Amino acid sequence: FFSSGPAAAAAAAAARHSLVVAASTTKYRYPSSFELFISRQMSIANEDLRALQAYVTATDSTQYDSLAAGTVVLDLTHSNLKQRHAEIRFDLHETIADLRQRIHQKTGTPPHHQRLLFLRGNTPESGVVADVAPSTDDDKMLGYYSPTNGQTVHCIDVDPHSASRGGRYEDTSLVEKFRLTDEEYDKRRGTLRDWSRKQKEADPTFNLARHAREHRELMEVTRQVKLGYPIPEGYEFDDKTGKVVRVEKENLEENGSGTGAGTGGTSSSVADEYGPQTVDGIIIGSRCEIQPGGRRGTVAFVGEVPEIGGGGHWVGVKFDEPVGRTDGTVGGESGKRYFDAGGTNMGGFLRGKNVQVGDFPERDIMDDLDSASSDGEDEL
Repeated sequence: FFSSGPAAAAAAAAARHSLVVAASTTKYRYPSSFELFISRQMSIANEDLRALQAYVTATDSTQYDSLAAGTVVLDLTHSNLKQRHAEIRFDLHETIADLRQRIHQKTGTPPHHQRLLFLRGNTPESGVVADVAPSTDDDKMLGYYSPTNGQTVHCIDVDPHSASRGGRYEDTSLVEKFRLTDEEYDKRRGTLRDWSRKQKEADPTFNLARHAREHRELMEVTRQVKLGYPIPEGYEFDDKTGKVVRVEKENLEENGSGTGAGTGGTSSSVADEYGPQTVDGIIIGSRCEIQPGGRRGTVAFVGEVPEIGGGGHWVGVKFDEPVGRTDGTVGGESGKRYFDAGGTNMGGFLRGKNVQVGDFPERDIMDDLDSASSDGEDEL
C-alpha cells in the first residue's frame, strides 16, 4: 500500500533532493585494467563452463532411446550406504521380488527387511511416488508402478541389527588392521628383512639402500639399451640370459679395463679378443643380424678403425632402419668416412661377435624389435 497526503509528498521531495546531491558529488570512476582483466576472465570462464555443460548434457534427451521396449533403467540407493548403483537395467515384467533380490545382491539387505521408495528425484527429500512395505506386493510387476528411466529406488533397511548400520560396510577405519611387532616380524622367513639379513651374512658390506640404488641404475641401463644407446662401462650383455648385467670391478680389472693392466697385456688381450679371426666369414655385402636387439642390415665395412678406441677389428653395418649411431663416419662431420650408411642413424660399427651373417631379409615395418638394441662398448 502506498501512502498519500502532505507527509508523503514531503518525503518524496526529500528523497529526490538526496539523489540530486549524491549525483552532483559523486565522480564517475573508470574501471581499472585489473578489473577489466578479471571481468574478461570471468566471461571466458563462464563461456567455458557453458560449453562444458552443453557437451555433458548434449545427449541427455536421447540417452535412453536405444533401450529395448519394456526395459527401464533405475538407480538404486540404500539408507545405510553412501554408494549409489547407477543405471541398473530392469524389465518391466520383472516383479518387486526380483527387484528386492537385486538389491540384496548389491547391498546385503535381505528382501524381507527392505522398504522400497520410488522417488521423484535423487533423494528421499525430493518426494515419494510409491512406498512398498517389506514383504508386500512381491508378485506385482515393476510396470505397475510406472517407473521412468533414471528414476531412483531407495531401499530403507528396517533391520535394527543390520550389518550395514554404522558404516560397517564402507568405513575402512572400522576394519581391524593386521599388525606385527618387530620381534614377530624378525621371526618370519621369506620377508625383506630376512633376505637382507642373509645378504649381510654372505657379504658384510651389503647395504639395502645401496642395493636399491644399484637396482635402479641397472633398470635404467636396460631401458637405455632397449632404446639403442650403448652399454656404459660397468655393464655388459649376458648372451646366456639375454639381459644386461652389472660387471664387478674385479672382472673389469681382469679383462684389462682396470688401472692395473699393463700396456703389453692390454694389446695382447685386444689382439686375442678382437683380432682378424673374429670377423672371419663376414663379407661386405652380406645380410646380417645384430645381437642383442635383432637389428638387421647389410655389411658395408670390415677391418680396423684406428679412430675408435679399443683397437681390433670392426664390422660396419648399414641398418635397414634408423637404429644405429653413425652414418658411416668416425669422428663427426669432419672425421673419416668408412662407408655410406645413407643417413645419420642408419649405420654402426660393431664387434664381430655381435654380427651374424646369413639369410636375414628386411623385416616388415610393423615388426617389433626384440629386447635390447646395442652392445655398448662393442658398438659405435
